[in-house]
Amino acid sequence: MKFNKFILISLSLILLSSTCILGQMTRKPTATREPKGVMNKTPDSEKKYLLKVNSREDFDLMARVYHKGTPYAMPHAMFVIDRKEKNKIYYINSQKYRFHKDFLRGNYLLLKGQDVFDDLYIKQNRRFIVGTIAYQIPVEKFTFEYWEGDMIPADQIQLTNDVINKTFFTDVAFKPNSSRHDELSMDLVINRVTSAEISRNQEYLALNVAKGVGRVHIIDDINDETVEIGYNEILVLKEVPISLPPVAGIIVAKQSTPLSHVNLLAKGWGIPNAYIKDADKLFKEFDGRWIEFETTLTEPKYKLAGKEELDWYAERQKELDKIIKSPPSDLAVKRLGTLWQIRKDDSKVYGAKAANLGEITSARIPRVIVPRGFAIPFFYYDEFMKRNGFKEKIEDLQYDNDFVHNPKIRKQKLKAFREEIQNGKFDPKLRTAVLAKWRTYLGGRGVFVRSSSNAEDMPNFSGAGLYETVPNVKRADRVIEAVKTVWASLWNFEAYEARERNFIAHNGTYMGVLMQTGVNMDSSGVLITKDPFDQQNERAMYISAKRGLGIKVVDGKKIAEQILFNKRSNTIQVLTRSAEDSLLVFDENGGVKEVPIVGERNVLTDLVTRRLVAAGERIKRVFGNEVDQDIEWGYRRGRIYILQSRPFIEN
Repeated sequence: MKFNKFILISLSLILLSSTCILGQMTRKPTATREPKGVMNKTPDSEKKYLLKVNSREDFDLMARVYHKGTPYAMPHAMFVIDRKEKNKIYYINSQKYRFHKDFLRGNYLLLKGQDVFDDLYIKQNRRFIVGTIAYQIPVEKFTFEYWEGDMIPADQIQLTNDVINKTFFTDVAFKPNSSRHDELSMDLVINRVTSAEISRNQEYLALNVAKGVGRVHIIDDINDETVEIGYNEILVLKEVPISLPPVAGIIVAKQSTPLSHVNLLAKGWGIPNAYIKDADKLFKEFDGRWIEFETTLTEPKYKLAGKEELDWYAERQKELDKIIKSPPSDLAVKRLGTLWQIRKDDSKVYGAKAANLGEITSARIPRVIVPRGFAIPFFYYDEFMKRNGFKEKIEDLQYDNDFVHNPKIRKQKLKAFREEIQNGKFDPKLRTAVLAKWRTYLGGRGVFVRSSSNAEDMPNFSGAGLYETVPNVKRADRVIEAVKTVWASLWNFEAYEARERNFIAHNGTYMGVLMQTGVNMDSSGVLITKDPFDQQNERAMYISAKRGLGIKVVDGKKIAEQILFNKRSNTIQVLTRSAEDSLLVFDENGGVKEVPIVGERNVLTDLVTRRLVAAGERIKRVFGNEVDQDIEWGYRRGRIYILQSRPFIEN
């Protein structure tokens, strides 16, 4: 077979730092860590500083640049204002000095051994104001900013603005990098540029860095039931969907929250996943053709696939065959176990979700609540499927040629199969036992009926978003119907495809049910006990948050509030505020309803953020402190609730 002529396309795209998620792309140049090799060049100027920047040429002589010479460069230069010397400003040659302290000590403005941290970042009545000026390419504006942990007072923010705009050749706006900076600057007489404004103008965002080979499939409407999606396809979508079966790659033309279910699944699948502006137009000429697609931190790369790429793809498919064939299960246990009775090793009985929550419950973490609950073991799902003849029906479907080879028909028949399960005969003894446990142990209150299977949160495989949760169930008959809904969700089209393409045996997969007291949360979200998109940012935690119940936190339709906590510097950085205009609350008749958001849209205070971080650290220790956790949390009236903890799945 002859090689095809390779067409390599490098897009002119913009990144603002060496990270790869929406909020992190709008970080300021860090005061404590620079990309490797940034200082390994001869400075463009021998000058140590300028007292005034009269032109762009002046700025460029002083500026340090990430990825210099590319369209996604970020020119930036440090500055120091000396309040003791009548607010004298130094525009520092940032090619010569790595940090502010290096410049100050190198020019004898700081004494050796002086407490630099407190003097520069903590004290209110400080001599020096230190910060960075950067050219934000997406909005074509200069901004000045401080380290996110800087405790600078409002009057000094105003002073900085006034001094810079008198000594710089063009207007410079303020870019807040923390909730504190944001609040302090709201009432000042200054121009501002927020991270959200910058991110709206981004043209590229690597949601998962990886390489893949597949056939390009441009989809205008992902909800169109006639759309067939193949496991070997690189999808080009207008926006991120709520769920997807495993595919070879994902490209979306509209930005989404990086912690949506689909984006987290893409990480687990190890596939390239990116936002590219106008992707549906850009990839039009490749629709239906096989390409190699790679997402890097700085740009996407793609080319027509030739023999070498197709051979690589074939080898990768062989490697996938090494994934576990059948998840562990134990069908001997019949007890309806409370979370106090369940431990993580019971995942083969009750499923991973229930088992992990049981482990956290027994750990008695201070100031952390796991809503009271109990779990129905796999035994009863297996008995239900046998008693109603559903095991034979799914085996027959797997020998149906149309079901196997036509995704459209497979989707239709799985839907019909779930409806049969919903109408299946429920064991009267189990019904009595479940309702008795609901009335006595859970007080007969509204409950969340949740999935907990043995085919989720496995090595290289995430169950995020594959199965059902039925919220705020308040009536006895609906409790039983909700149990069947959760059982049936094992046969959701996306769940079936995920198992099929990850070589997980359908006949070895079982569904447990977790029933928990419902809590009408003030806010909810996801916490990752690491920075999931920057491996070098050690001892950091990432939080995504929205108002109300957490059902919408990971659907990816609207940007969530995103916060990065850095334990090393003990700082909180607000990356984006929530773009939600509505939230979900309990409906008094059962279920949930959507209501508009009124008043302040900021979701988390710094105090609540620190409490969440402390909870995350304790939960990680509960599971051995070796594996980072993906934690779903809720917050109501001063209390933190933990709703799920699963291993955070890397590539």
